[in-house]
Amino acid sequence: MLSAIVIDDELFAREELTELLQETDNVDVIAQASNAIEGLKLINTLKPEAVFVDIQMPQISGIELLAMLDPDNMPHVIFVTAFDQYAIQAFEDNAFDYLLKPVDPMRLQKTIQRLLKAKHNQEALHTPAQINAIAPKQLQQVPCLGHNRIMLIPLQEIESAFSDLSGVHIQTAQQTTSSQLTLKTLEEKTALLRCHRQYLINTQKIREIKLLDNGLGEVITRSGQVVPISRRYLKPLKEELGIV
Repeated sequence: MLSAIVIDDELFAREELTELLQETDNVDVIAQASNAIEGLKLINTLKPEAVFVDIQMPQISGIELLAMLDPDNMPHVIFVTAFDQYAIQAFEDNAFDYLLKPVDPMRLQKTIQRLLKAKHNQEALHTPAQINAIAPKQLQQVPCLGHNRIMLIPLQEIESAFSDLSGVHIQTAQQTTSSQLTLKTLEEKTALLRCHRQYLINTQKIREIKLLDNGLGEVITRSGQVVPISRRYLKPLKEELGIV
């Protein structure tokens, strides 16, 4: 039995696919989401084996969601699309599985069999090269959760990002919010630079760098926030800024 999450902003399409998956007797749909941000949170929390995600969704598309997933804990991703055969050539070229709307039960069975085979052989459905080929190389905004709301913060507004026991947090000049993205994903998919094991910094928001004892340092951001610099990352940070 495969655990799966269905992500689609259309309620009817989401429920129809869920019903088709459950009728196969090989898939347990453990959750549904109406947008990519909710889906990202469910993926990180429930860690499903497979994710069926619509490509065209408001704010964040299914392909953008792919770029936000932790590469070390990547579920099998199956795109669901209303695109015609020509528009999905990119998925075929990169060996991604996809389903055309309306979903054909026989075609769905082929997808399920492919997933079961990958699970039995303990194989990844997609290689990192295939994921990189189709996923956006850079994120232009970071999804965050606030007080009963979902925010999309543009990268140019972010001063730093850090992790603690409660998760990953994004700092702007005005607020600190929580994100479902990992520091590793933020480091790989944004211009934020590692300055500490638990901190990333936006070099465009640096006002000054204080050099401390024992090779340590501190970044003072334009809004006055203090971000630590560890010995390991002080030299690379200085080199990035052109400081000898």
